[in-house]
Formats: sequence, C-alpha cells, structure tokens
Amino acid sequence: MGFVLLVAMPPVLLRLETLSATPLDIALHAPFGISGGAQDVARNVLVAVTLADGTVGYGEAAPLPAYNGETQAQAQSVLVAGKAAVEGQDGRDWRAVAARFRAAGGGACGSAQAGFELALLDALARSEGRSLTAFFGGAETELETDMTVTTGTAAEAADAARDIRRRGIRLIKVKVGGKGGPALDLARLSAIHEVAPASPLIIDGNAGLSRADASELVRGLKARGIVPAVLEQWLAKDDLAGMRALGGESGWPVAADEAACTAEDVRKIAREQAAQIVNIKLMKAGVAEALDLVAAARECGLGLMIGGNVESILAMTVSACFACGLGGFKYADLDTPLFLATNPFNGGYALDGGRISVAHITAGHGVVPL
Repeated sequence: MGFVLLVAMPPVLLRLETLSATPLDIALHAPFGISGGAQDVARNVLVAVTLADGTVGYGEAAPLPAYNGETQAQAQSVLVAGKAAVEGQDGRDWRAVAARFRAAGGGACGSAQAGFELALLDALARSEGRSLTAFFGGAETELETDMTVTTGTAAEAADAARDIRRRGIRLIKVKVGGKGGPALDLARLSAIHEVAPASPLIIDGNAGLSRADASELVRGLKARGIVPAVLEQWLAKDDLAGMRALGGESGWPVAADEAACTAEDVRKIAREQAAQIVNIKLMKAGVAEALDLVAAARECGLGLMIGGNVESILAMTVSACFACGLGGFKYADLDTPLFLATNPFNGGYALDGGRISVAHITAGHGVVPL
C-alpha cells in the first residue's frame, strides 16, 4: 500500500522570502570622537527583509571600528553570507531564525546580527499591524535621552554643552580618554560644568583610561566639586576589579558597556560588584542577546541604560521601542541622529527637547527609506 510523506512547511504569509544588504553612508556634521578614534561618516548597512505576504522590514547594521573593530565591509559580508541560512524560514519563530543567522556568521559581527534581527522583527510587526514597542511589551512610550559631547578641546566642549542646553536636553554625556590625558579631560569637564552646572553628567571612557588616569580624573573632579551621575566604562573591559575599585574610590555609580556583551558577562559583573548599571546596545550582538542581557541585569539587580553606536533614526528608533516596550531604563543615549548631516529616512521617534516618544508608531518601527 502506498503512502504520502507529509512535510511540515512554514506558513506562506510569514515565510522569509528575501534578505538584502546595501551600504548606508551618512556624513556627520563633525567627526564623532571617542577614546578609540573618530568617525566622520556613519558607514553602516541598510538591511531589508521581505516576507511572503509582501511585507518589507528594514534594519540597520552600525559597525563602529573605534568601539569594537567592526567595519562596514565585514558587516555587509556577513549579511550576504547569511542569506542562504535564513531565506525560506518561518519568520514567526524569529529567535530560531536569528540563531541560524548567528551560526552562519552573525556571531562574529554583532552589528550584522543586529541589522538582520531589526529587519526581521520590523517585517513581522508590520505584517501583524503592531508596533515594536507593543512587541517588546508596551510598558512605556517615552524616555529621556542625553546628548554627547565628543572628544576635542575645552572650548569645543563648552560650545557643545551650550548647544545641548539650547536644544532643551538636560542630560549630557561626555567622552573622555582621548589624546591629552586626564588633564585635558578635566579641563573639558570643567568647561562643560561651567556652562551647564545643572546638567547631570554621564562620563564615558569607552574603556580608554588606565587605572592611574582614572584616579587622577576622579581627584580632579572632586577638587572642583563636580559630581557625575555615572562613570561609564572608564577602564578596560576585562578589568572588573579596577571597575569595582573605581566605584569605591569615587563613590559614584559605575556603568558597564564594553564589559557587558553577554548575559554571562552581566552575571559576572554583578558577582564581582564591578558596576551598578549595564549599557544595553542592540549593535553588540542583536535583539535576542539584548533581551537576555536585560533579563540577567534585572535578575542581578543592576540598573539599565540603552545606548548605541553611530546610528541613524532607524536603528535608534528600534532601541527606543525596545527600551520603552520593556520599561525600566533609567538612562538613554539615543542621540546620534542629531549628529548626522542628512536623514535618508521618513518616520522614527519624535524628539521634544530630550524627551523621546514612540507613542505615534503603529506598525514596526515606522521608519522607511526615502
């Protein structure tokens, strides 16, 4: 007697049909400098995922060589190589599809992994007619962002701080650890404090300070009566003992960024009492990993910050939806669209002073290319 072999097929409407990746180059008003170097153009990758029902979702890979060494060429190569692993898969099981992409090479380039997952989730949410904020839980619709003073001179820092305050933004992030050492950083921080004395300062070293330089900067800040809100990743990412000592020496909260890339990293940070806050960035390893980082941070009683690389309104809006949807993020650093000379997109978060709102977004992240 004959028989028919039945093979389970993914639902046609939510099957991932195509994945594409194209360079996305956006000039900046001025170079964006951190301790590891400066970037004058956001050399990112635009990712598009098309479902079988015709829905298109968009993502962005934003590598930042000065941050973790990833490049545009690497991100695009990984995205192109991952096509075969994910096309034809059931989009509803997005974590499984993301894992397939990671196994195909996304694990070697966090920004590429993020770009793919952003596009896939945008497509799914658009197809279902709900926002990414709702997808992530819908806890909140607003958060407050800082704006960054990048590396440079004391005069440039003062000018940047004045501009930030004129924009109505309260929180100021200051990049330190660049050329010039703690003496220049102290002069820059003093200049900022003079023109914006009421602004809480998040001082970000991007793992570029030595223990000696960190101690010198702490002593200088105390001598001038400057009390930062947060010291973000001043020391090397594997120097958890130094991070713990920095918190004890200064008495100020410490945030982990480069040191916190996986959920196990977060648990280790908590065990070592190295930081009180964790900076979650989708570009580190994608959305699935970021959700695991948030869960680990909450499990360990650590506070949450949402940040990013040099990203357009597209990726920054996804991060805003992520943080608002989950809720409970005390700090947000989603300002890089303000540094870009052009905006190649329509849609995205609404910004009023330092207040970001995603309440108006009804499907996906709401951003589409011009």
